[in-house]
Amino acid sequence: MATTFRTAVVRSPEGPDAIEMIEVPLAEPGPGQVRVAIAGAGVNPVDLAVAAGVFHRLGMVHQPGHTGLGWDFAGTVEAVGPGVGLPVGSRVAGLVDGFDRDFGTYAERLVIAVDDIAVVPGNLDLIAAATVPVNGLAAAQLVDLLGDGAGRRLLVTGAAGAVGAYVIPLAQDRGWRVTGLARAGDEEFVRGLGADFTTTAEPGWDAVADGAVLQERGVELVRDGGDFVGMQPGSVPVGVRGVRVRVVVARPDGARLATLLAAAADGRLPTRVHAVLPLDRAADAHRAFAGGGVRGRYVLRP
Repeated sequence: MATTFRTAVVRSPEGPDAIEMIEVPLAEPGPGQVRVAIAGAGVNPVDLAVAAGVFHRLGMVHQPGHTGLGWDFAGTVEAVGPGVGLPVGSRVAGLVDGFDRDFGTYAERLVIAVDDIAVVPGNLDLIAAATVPVNGLAAAQLVDLLGDGAGRRLLVTGAAGAVGAYVIPLAQDRGWRVTGLARAGDEEFVRGLGADFTTTAEPGWDAVADGAVLQERGVELVRDGGDFVGMQPGSVPVGVRGVRVRVVVARPDGARLATLLAAAADGRLPTRVHAVLPLDRAADAHRAFAGGGVRGRYVLRP
């Protein structure tokens, strides 16, 4: 077996052109860990921000050599550490969090805590499964912050986007009356999720889930004393008029991810793959994603 594997990193974060492939030593999993052969890694807005140096400038990254790219993945367990009951060969998906790290999921291999992964249902393709962890967990944790809706009105901005499309059904499960804010061309998709739809929104909502990262403009849409949950790590809008403002950052949660993967397998959560590209075309995926207008995910395949 090879003693090294390839992974995508940035040394000088200056956008897609800074992404490079390097060889790193293959590590054995320790207690409570597994090593996964990655089948696919999702490309997320946060990855573009890391490659562009956004979090370096915010003082959230201090890697002296290089910074790893990629947060979510799906693949097959190829080695397990002591105390792990998960069999080799298991199909799994998971999330690696944090900004200050020299590794990521844009890679051929990954060592990760078994508690941070979940088994992928047999009827869910690994490429599709790779699109679930970051956005699914962000949506679920966002809805947890909102709590039970009890019939209150929730506006989801960016409702046709990767996170917004997950917030809608999860919030409906908690009793919220959901309206999705998106472009006119996304109406059929948003209504297909069971939400009301609008292309413009007036103030007065009980809560706003800001998938479109409107920030202060989104806070303005919340009624006095309502709730706003944003999605821009390291940037919390100012609360006004008694609006409670919080920001969600997806965190690993293997047990919760298992329920999200089951919902994706059953069709209750949409998995939309726009294109699958080889790992060494990560820079191309970033450029294409940055161009906008994509309703679906780029997935990198080693």
